[in-house]
Amino acid sequence: MVKRQVIFTFPEEQLKDPIVYNLSHQFQILTNIRRADITEDRGWVTLELEGEAEEIERGIAWVTSRGVRVDPIIEEDIKS
Repeated sequence: MVKRQVIFTFPEEQLKDPIVYNLSHQFQILTNIRRADITEDRGWVTLELEGEAEEIERGIAWVTSRGVRVDPIIEEDIKS
């Protein structure tokens, strides 16, 4: 298991979609919201993702396919 910290930046059209909820239910990833700021026209959330590295990669690929920008906070995984 690894932990990865990322920032999701949501386009306006994705603000009401339950992206973080679906990420944790469609993939074997634990999500921990560390910080967030959502307004009517923009939003971002800082997350800690925990799971198998391959599953986290699959989950991130799914999130980006939904139009959400994903940026790493820490370049390397934290092994637990």
